[in-house]
Amino acid sequence: MLGRMAARPPKADDPLAPLTLAVGQEELLLDRAVQRVVAAARAADPDTDVRDLAPGELQPGTLAELASPSLFAERKVIVVRQAQDLSADTVKDVKAYLAAPAEEITLVLLHAGGAKGKGLLDAARKVGAREVACPKMTKPADRLAFVRDEFRAAGRSATPAASQALVDAIGSDLRELASACAQLAADVEGAIDEEVVGRYYTGRAEASSFTVADRAVEGRTADALEALRWALATGVAPVLVTSALAQGVRSIGKLASAPGGLRPGDLARELGMPPWKIDRVRQQMRGWSADGVAVALRAVAEADAAVKGGGYDPEYALEKAVVTIARAARSR
Repeated sequence: MLGRMAARPPKADDPLAPLTLAVGQEELLLDRAVQRVVAAARAADPDTDVRDLAPGELQPGTLAELASPSLFAERKVIVVRQAQDLSADTVKDVKAYLAAPAEEITLVLLHAGGAKGKGLLDAARKVGAREVACPKMTKPADRLAFVRDEFRAAGRSATPAASQALVDAIGSDLRELASACAQLAADVEGAIDEEVVGRYYTGRAEASSFTVADRAVEGRTADALEALRWALATGVAPVLVTSALAQGVRSIGKLASAPGGLRPGDLARELGMPPWKIDRVRQQMRGWSADGVAVALRAVAEADAAVKGGGYDPEYALEKAVVTIARAARSR
């Protein structure tokens, strides 16, 4: 019979807690949650036995067998992935185990966090599981915060513009972003700025849809067209370009119509932009007029319709939009 976990003094965010619940769908964060538990367990006992199980590998009776006392009383980490997909009988086993966890066992449940398998999620929370949030980072602001945290964890300083340039260059793949942060932290001495990011990720940064948008709203027609052709040649989806163009033009319009006299922090909250981005947009909007913003928004809408099937030549539609936006940037 499984013995109850011996009392241990409570510690904040203890990776050796009897149960860790990693909730979300971001694979990198889920893997990191597991790695932290395993590292802590092996620091306490180098001979820790780690069992990493997919849902199909955890059958009724399997958990009790794995958690039963061994001859050598070794520490164990049992990782159950995609816990929301466990069978009903296996969930009963896990719930029974949660009521009486075994000594020297650390159980890690990875759960997507949705409605599926919610009963197990609730049961784990009810017994006081240590919980690690692993949400899918779908918003650019989330990825920007992730990059800042990566540099901070590495003990390095990166300017806001550098962090944004890295997100623009790499895109939404969190593993690639983490790898890029680690490379820059290891290779670069001193502060990491936008120039450094550009030097390391030149090809990718120049192919970024946001670079196309920046050059267009700055009125730099030739540079914007060059960036657009590079982006399309390196596989950037046309719809991402129209999205970036729309965001760039809307930012101009939002800042131009913002109430006057607001302090920088209040203005940032009002517009939903970080302060550094407001500074950049303020520089970009110098040649714009209200009519120019309206013309540019129509051009973006036409290009968006074209790249989504309403036109026969998406590349031509994008080039036309870029030229129109760049001209509108000099409409004042």
